[in-house]
Amino acid sequence: MTSPRIVIVGAGFGGLGTAIELLRHGFDDVTILERSEEIGGVWRDNTYPGAACDVPSSLYSWSFAPNPAWERRYSGQADILRYIDRVAGEFGLRERVRFGVEATGASYDEESATWSVTTAGGPTYEADFLVTAVGQLSNPVIPDLPGAASFEGPAFHSAQWRHDVDLRGKRVAVLGTGASAIQFVPGIQPVAEKVIVFQRSAPYVVPKPDRAYTRAHHRAYGRFPRTQAFGRNLTWVMSEQLNRSLTGTNPMKKVLELAWHAMLRAQVRDPALRAKLKPDYPIGCKRLLFSNDWYPALTQPNVEVVTEKVVEVLPHGVRTAGGTVHEADAIVYGTGFAATEFLAPMRITGAGGVALEDVWNGGARAYLGICVPGFPNLGIVYGPNTNLGGSSIINMMESQSGFIRQLVEKVAGGGTIAVRAEAEQRFDDEVQRRLGASVWGGCASWYRDAGSGRVTTNWPGTVAEYKRRTARVDPADFEVRSRSLESTA
Repeated sequence: MTSPRIVIVGAGFGGLGTAIELLRHGFDDVTILERSEEIGGVWRDNTYPGAACDVPSSLYSWSFAPNPAWERRYSGQADILRYIDRVAGEFGLRERVRFGVEATGASYDEESATWSVTTAGGPTYEADFLVTAVGQLSNPVIPDLPGAASFEGPAFHSAQWRHDVDLRGKRVAVLGTGASAIQFVPGIQPVAEKVIVFQRSAPYVVPKPDRAYTRAHHRAYGRFPRTQAFGRNLTWVMSEQLNRSLTGTNPMKKVLELAWHAMLRAQVRDPALRAKLKPDYPIGCKRLLFSNDWYPALTQPNVEVVTEKVVEVLPHGVRTAGGTVHEADAIVYGTGFAATEFLAPMRITGAGGVALEDVWNGGARAYLGICVPGFPNLGIVYGPNTNLGGSSIINMMESQSGFIRQLVEKVAGGGTIAVRAEAEQRFDDEVQRRLGASVWGGCASWYRDAGSGRVTTNWPGTVAEYKRRTARVDPADFEVRSRSLESTA
């Protein structure tokens, strides 16, 4: 079998996992481009206080690389990064990564059936097959607020945490109450003089059944791997029930709502504060959050929750819509990521010089979240409509890696493979119909494309369904061309 030149953009879970899948099946000409100086993706970037995963460690890991040494049931950032580094070392991936190389774009040449990947101030990489694995949560968003440049103190996004900034004794303005904020606010509250949390929309927060693993756990998992595998499978079964509850009528959603309500009442005794913290949308419509210390942190005397919209940044604080000025020494933006922009800011052009950003002008879309018509020999990891409301995204990315490997196998001797437009349209019609009937069809969230209003991030089914549908490439849905560009399928 000929080993085509494969370029993968991104060295996080998705890119590294795809590289491993290809290497394990004999494709050894694999190059990974990484804009940073280290591997790890979001787990390299997000180093804020309290950064951790909200999926149990046994499930938030590669199926082929169990880790009996997890420190906790829900691992922290440093432990996850160590795991990624260890597995990458075991498979010899570091020698394949080009660090400090930011891919700025890629163009497809029909005559040679190759991709040219351009980089920022660096070389151009030629590929017979291109894989993008840049993730949905890799580009932080900071709101364009009037006066932001005038602020005289430190201001930074949670994914770009300033560890050189000492927040002890400082008045800290926190914009946002999403998945990152519910972790770092409890982390900074004990040391800050005051924390002002600006909440645009109250999240649903449910208990996180976390615990530290003991030496007994580690011994059992190391000597009897099936014990950890059992826990992984049990967690997967439970998470599938959560997925079903978000896309159907599974009763688990009601159970979670009761758990949220009970925890809110138990941890927040002040009725006025409790009223501020009640969401005004159905549970699951926006990301469900897991924490045991978010609500207790908000009840502390040095924390204030403000629900008025921030309209302006001043040299020494922020002003809200009602005219109140909140003085602050530092600003932390917990304002999320450009999740619906997918491959931006890279510019990808396919057959005929068509730009992917133009194809996606009405919202990103792809067959199984992986393939786009008119873009031969291109596979996307963690692409449109492959995110989950529950469960582990690692499972989804492993399925994508396997599917992409099958695509590569079909053109290993040369030639191209591209999804047929009618197959992609049929898939997108189904996905959007199902999403419209899901809980995500009922409110505004970062799951939606701002321009079109389409839900472009989430998968409307279970992980098991996605695994089944990506287990085999359906030749009827693809056009395969040999070196001579004559159709063979």
